[in-house]
Amino acid sequence: MMRPGAKQYVVARPIYSEESFSEEHEKVYRPRKTILNHLEQFFTCDARRAKNAALSLLPIIGWMKIYRVKEWLLSDIVSGVSTGLVAVLQGLAYCLLASLPPWYGLFSAFFPVIIYFFLGTSRHISVGPFPVLCLMIGSVVTRLVPDEGPPLNITGFEGLTRDEQRVLVASSVTFLAGLMQLAMGVLQVGFVVMYLSDTLVSGFTTAAAIHILVSQLKFVLGLQVPGISGPLSIIYTLEIIFNKITSTNVCDVVISLVIMVVVFVVKEINDRFKSKLPVPIPIEVIMTVIACGLSYGFDFKTKYGIDVVGYIPKGYEPPMAPNLHIFQESAVEAFPMAIVGFAVAFSVAKVYSVKHDYTIDGNQELIAFGVSNIFGASFKSFAASTALSRSAVQESTGGKTQVAGLLSALIVMIVTLAIGFLLDPLPKSVLGAVVIVNLKGMLMQVREIPYLWRRDKPDCVVWIGTCVAAILLGLDLGLAVGLGVELLSVVLRVQFPRCSVLANIKETDIYKDRKDYIDIYEPEGVKIFRIPSPIFFANIEFFRNKLVEAVGFNPLRVLRKRNKALRVIRKLLKKGDLQWTSTGFLNTSCGPIKESEDESSMEELDLPTDFKDLPARINWNADLPANIYVPRVDLHSLILDFAGVSFLDISALKGLKNLLKELIRVEVDIYIVACDVYILEKLHECCFFDDEVQPTMFFLTLHDAMLHILTKHPEMTQMKSDYEKITTTVTVHYPGGSLWSRDGNKPGSNVWIRRRRLLEENIKTTKDVFVHLTIKQGLNSIYYTL
Repeated sequence: MMRPGAKQYVVARPIYSEESFSEEHEKVYRPRKTILNHLEQFFTCDARRAKNAALSLLPIIGWMKIYRVKEWLLSDIVSGVSTGLVAVLQGLAYCLLASLPPWYGLFSAFFPVIIYFFLGTSRHISVGPFPVLCLMIGSVVTRLVPDEGPPLNITGFEGLTRDEQRVLVASSVTFLAGLMQLAMGVLQVGFVVMYLSDTLVSGFTTAAAIHILVSQLKFVLGLQVPGISGPLSIIYTLEIIFNKITSTNVCDVVISLVIMVVVFVVKEINDRFKSKLPVPIPIEVIMTVIACGLSYGFDFKTKYGIDVVGYIPKGYEPPMAPNLHIFQESAVEAFPMAIVGFAVAFSVAKVYSVKHDYTIDGNQELIAFGVSNIFGASFKSFAASTALSRSAVQESTGGKTQVAGLLSALIVMIVTLAIGFLLDPLPKSVLGAVVIVNLKGMLMQVREIPYLWRRDKPDCVVWIGTCVAAILLGLDLGLAVGLGVELLSVVLRVQFPRCSVLANIKETDIYKDRKDYIDIYEPEGVKIFRIPSPIFFANIEFFRNKLVEAVGFNPLRVLRKRNKALRVIRKLLKKGDLQWTSTGFLNTSCGPIKESEDESSMEELDLPTDFKDLPARINWNADLPANIYVPRVDLHSLILDFAGVSFLDISALKGLKNLLKELIRVEVDIYIVACDVYILEKLHECCFFDDEVQPTMFFLTLHDAMLHILTKHPEMTQMKSDYEKITTTVTVHYPGGSLWSRDGNKPGSNVWIRRRRLLEENIKTTKDVFVHLTIKQGLNSIYYTL
């Protein structure tokens, strides 16, 4: 309860161990579900569950019910048109990253969007080509169908041109990635994306941006550079570019520089004045139209020899089946594509869902992208995710739902079916420049390194390791290395946690690291040790070493020394060189006593000390006879704070039990506090307890254990100063009601004074010695600070 006029609370309760608490408070019985119960529940179907499954598989039903036509339709139309124009341009540009003819990018900006409209749970992301995925697809395409030399011997390549072979590779890889995403969604394993931390994704996308930048240099400079894949491909590509730098097409360079400068400046204006502009200025589209017109009017292709998009066929091509041989050759690359595509889209969708207050389903998103990629690959599109800039356009221009996405797909369809021919003279250097300008956000993530280094060095190592590995080894291997570094950092943090020795904050029931505070109290002979991590096979030895370091002695070494000393004492008593008197042992031997070592019975040294055949129990902290030396143990109680221990494995159980036995055998009382109930159940199930290690050592809280120790060792509280350091505050109530009623028995009344004196006398006459007694008046209680 709260004290009136003060930010303090007062609690009156007994000192609880786990056993006493269980005896006094009955638990609710909760039957545990078995695997069969879960399987039965999973496969049980009724009308309600079928309805929920249909709604979850078709999220469009949910948001179409609440669609506000008058308020949202106009915004979705404006957003859809703006996003569609950007999607057309990015589809053409990003297709170059995949080493495919540009118009296939229009397919990727159309087919996946249609499927996501029905199956996706995000209302704001723009589905379509994503530069990182395009680059990953391009690495597979150039590996199987290189620019120079024959393609890989794959069944199904016969009679196809090089471009057709590459389209078959891209669509087959996309189909396989879609199958993987669909399988993960059906199996409800959308949680796998949680293993890709924000730090890892940031380092990976930064490396991908550098790869994209290098891959676009050949278009910006107008050079013929063959596509290279595999480790160190970026180094080899840069070497070829530098060797051919003298063959640079000046017209391409000028066009690219103008495009990049103008687009960069206008994008900065859009960002700075986005609150005042009704819609962002579509500068990429404007500059593309201008460049396309100038190229057509001045015939850049003939006069200056620049490379243009060329003929764009009208309409869509018939669907085709994927190539199973390509599945075998590209399975390793398809899996990281599936993970990266989903991870990026889900992270962007999560940002917009929080901003606009609606929920998204990770497993349904996997299903949506899986089906989108499978459907799109059947019509020769490549893997789709979401581009950050395109999604930002859709959201910032007022898009409310995926109706905007559907309209953007219609814009792409109009270009594909009707006006695609107008883009024939568009220089590829324009597309390369647009791609490079849109890399600004990913490249600027380098600024995170100083922040991470100051705040969290292991995370900084993950960022740098992922980025460097992805740059040098390629995106697929780089992602695997980054994931390995990330998991290793987690394992190392758990394997080597920051253990600490706690101390009491004076006049409170709070315990903190003794290195962090000045006004603390540590009772003599008591240590409080805290490990803030799970205990398992990899860190049990670390836990033991840190505990030994904290208590200041090795219990196994002390136990062996004591058993050796007992062995010597027994021999001396048997020979008559040592006698027991009323004052202790008396050495009657004149010569020096040598300690013998019996190697045949070394295992006996690890057993508990046995005094049954000795005339008295030995005080190990006193001077021993015959110059026998045994390390002193000034510790009588050790408290282990298990509040941060979430699980124990079998190896840890064995190691912990052995350690506790060693400490108990050197006469140190062990108390384990704040242990999770499931860990306690596991200890019982694994037969952890025996005659030495007993359940009575477990206490609810740290302060319960400390008060129990003070009660058990009254010599620790003989001085008044000790009582003032460990404070116990109790509230005294009368049974069956409050201390006084509302009929006038208030503080200061005769009834209240008599009751206070009675309580004071009762407290002073109890067996426990209470010092530093203070009585404070409250609304319903009398507070005694002891």
